[in-house]
Amino acid sequence: MQSSTPWWMTRLLGVWLGVLLVVGCGQSGGVSEELEVQDSSLLNSWARARVAAGTHHSLVVRLDGTVWAAGNNSDGQLGDGTTISRHVPVRVQGLRGIAAVAAGSNHSLALRHDGTVWAWGGNSSGQLGDGTSDSHSEPVRVRGLRGVVAVSAGESHSLALRHDGTVWAWGGNSSGQLGDGTSDSHSEPVRVQGLSGVVAVAAGDYHSLALRSDGSVWAWGDNSLDQLGGAPGEQSYFVPWRLEDLSGVVAVAAGGDHSLAVRSDGTVWAWGDNFAGQLGDGNILTTRWLPQQVQGLSGVVAVSAGWAHSMVALSDGTVWAWGNNTSGQLGNGISVGYGALPGQVQGLRGVVAVAAGGLYSLALRLDGTLWAWGSNEYGQRGDGSTTHLSSSVRVRGLSGVVAVAAGSAHSLALRADGTVWAWGANYYGQLGDGTQMDRDTPVRVPELSGVVAVAAGDGHSLALRADGTVWTWGYNYDGQLGHGSTNASPVPLHVRELSGVVAVAAGSAHSLAVLSDGSVWTWGYNRQGQLGDGSVSNSSVPVRVQGLSAVVAVSAGLNHSVARLSDGSVWAWGGNSFGQLGDGTTSNALAPVRVLGLSGVESISIGFNHSVARLSDGGVWAWGANYSGQLGDGTTSNSSVPVRVRGLSAVTAVSAGLNHSLVVSTDGSAWAWGINTFGQLGDGTTSTRFAPVQVLELSGVETVAAGALHTLAVGADGSLRSWGNNPHGQLGHGHPGRSPTPIRSLLY
Repeated sequence: MQSSTPWWMTRLLGVWLGVLLVVGCGQSGGVSEELEVQDSSLLNSWARARVAAGTHHSLVVRLDGTVWAAGNNSDGQLGDGTTISRHVPVRVQGLRGIAAVAAGSNHSLALRHDGTVWAWGGNSSGQLGDGTSDSHSEPVRVRGLRGVVAVSAGESHSLALRHDGTVWAWGGNSSGQLGDGTSDSHSEPVRVQGLSGVVAVAAGDYHSLALRSDGSVWAWGDNSLDQLGGAPGEQSYFVPWRLEDLSGVVAVAAGGDHSLAVRSDGTVWAWGDNFAGQLGDGNILTTRWLPQQVQGLSGVVAVSAGWAHSMVALSDGTVWAWGNNTSGQLGNGISVGYGALPGQVQGLRGVVAVAAGGLYSLALRLDGTLWAWGSNEYGQRGDGSTTHLSSSVRVRGLSGVVAVAAGSAHSLALRADGTVWAWGANYYGQLGDGTQMDRDTPVRVPELSGVVAVAAGDGHSLALRADGTVWTWGYNYDGQLGHGSTNASPVPLHVRELSGVVAVAAGSAHSLAVLSDGSVWTWGYNRQGQLGDGSVSNSSVPVRVQGLSAVVAVSAGLNHSVARLSDGSVWAWGGNSFGQLGDGTTSNALAPVRVLGLSGVESISIGFNHSVARLSDGGVWAWGANYSGQLGDGTTSNSSVPVRVRGLSAVTAVSAGLNHSLVVSTDGSAWAWGINTFGQLGDGTTSTRFAPVQVLELSGVETVAAGALHTLAVGADGSLRSWGNNPHGQLGHGHPGRSPTPIRSLLY
């Protein structure tokens, strides 16, 4: 019962709604630590979309794009294939690349980066949108929806916002909460009537809200407790109604029977049911049919509405709550009564997102930790207990490594707490620890927190923070750090020319970034045109790639670059002597050209002179250089158009190294092919393979990263394993010598 807005929606729906938070650096640790949001801008929508609270279950998206759930599971709403309730988070099966989640009464929604929506749990009213009324304990795809940028879940209905500003709804409709002009339930999405230019949606128990780009709020559904805000009478409204007395709104949230809105001045306004003081106006029991300002609050950057309580996060990182407190959900140290005015939640700072559930509350901190308090009879807090608490505790089971990157001879790991760790070669300062000493065990990159992605080049490194800023360090002879000079740096420095970044990639000596508007910016070495700006001149500051928009992912190799667009097409530019651009030629391209014969691509990765793509059907295709079998088609013939990798299906992740490639299958196994001189394929030999072979002694793999001559893998438990060459300690296990089979790293 919260609104949910993915971090990329500014690309599609206007920059006015998406100024990302600028947050202070801090270490992971206890709640006494000072982590403050330093900008009173609007919501950090990227963070807010990562956590959701239902009536009795919770969802969180880890930085690796997987979804974890805890609490009641009687209808399969945890998505783990069972109906067993869980007191600590379990992984939702079969989901990757998730950007946002929403939790209803007994069902769950997830929005993938490709714009598709997935649902699981109870489905008696068709709220899963799969065309049936059958419950599902594993995710199913919502029918007929693409290009979705936000989702929200109510008692028995669901909402989706598409990139074109239209709103779609499905599920129960007894009160008109689907907004299609009828009271008929729908098990597939139908369009909400009369709405366009929408930038956010929120689903309450039996009513719905939409925020348009002009700052107006529209509502429909049940109005028996005035939750539609000024709509006359107590009857239901089957099409949207505009709230005439509310303007300049930048965010909305819908609770059980009350509604909240944040205005551009950082104030909060509330209307609807008030039996527990959830409107925050100092009164109890008095229902409000016109929005009134919540007393004593300003600088609000996140908002959520539960069944009968309300929460906000302020720009200083504190959390405030009001309304029902019978289970301690206000976090004020007691578990009785009501709070008719906002009160500060005890012991929490550095919070960037909040989620109010039935009788409990969640808060996501900048350091990546999740905290919970309130009711817990189903284990919905995820802290391993079933006791109520009136003060916050940390949610268990969400630690460990979530992403890795491998350079020529150094490695990077991103932990769930948003910290970055590095090991291996450091002669250019690419480990970012302020020295030029090689490390054979992981060291933390100082002064970096809130990181959501990392990338490693030949001798330089990149980190993307949740606030949309990019930080770089290491070798800089060709300007690949993007600081406007060619001076190397052994510590992270801010690429000041960029903001609103959502993805990064590092090539041998150049770097790429995708912005929230779908544009791509590049910097560094450009003698083969790998910057894509139409020239062959190096650049020490970001330049825009020509002719590309709606980009969602990028990858970089020795001298070429690749981008995946939201429509599933792939475009490439730069050096092409081996056909690595996939356009059927071997001619360099100074601006993007389309890779031939590919559609429905879901992930891309490029190596030294070859490229790899995973399609929506789980198949893998490759093109470019093949002298070491790196295309995996059983030959050593180069190909300037994509060829299918032999024997692979149901693949979930791909990674291309110098002259070898890897994939992860849905069963958690890893497969590799290409050159194997240093054991980088992990099959126990040093024999080159022209078709995929299974990596030995690995199971439960989530993701892989192929470096020049070594490989990394992250398990579902957050563990890290490595194999291949190791002269600089790039395997990270503290022992000398290469390994042809995976060895567990010291980092967890």
